[in-house]
Amino acid sequence: MNIEHVALNVPDPVRMAAWYVEHLGLRVLRKQEQAPFTHFIADQAGRVVLELYCHAKAAMPNYGALDPLSLHIAFMANDVAAERTRLLAAGCKPAGDIVTTEAGDVMTFVRDPWQVTIQLVKRANPLL
Repeated sequence: MNIEHVALNVPDPVRMAAWYVEHLGLRVLRKQEQAPFTHFIADQAGRVVLELYCHAKAAMPNYGALDPLSLHIAFMANDVAAERTRLLAAGCKPAGDIVTTEAGDVMTFVRDPWQVTIQLVKRANPLL
């Protein structure tokens, strides 16, 4: 089986989807113009789909209170430091330093304007 998508209940899916398109290069596959304003957005490779919506049926997670290790969306970056700087200028907040793991992976965490954690990673050996 393949994963079809990962869903996040967020306070403003319309603006969040637009921000991810503008600053992370995702594209909108499908969207609803009325509540819950569901947006399906895909990465540049077309391998990963995020579903963003604002559903009153479920509690809105406090993304800012979650440790980045509990939930994050990871993006591959050729230059982690440059992408971190660019995203901080676009409204992200730092959520950790740039580190290099024993395996040689370079990574850092930032929080998007809705406090969802984004990981930027350059793997020494790509996962896929």
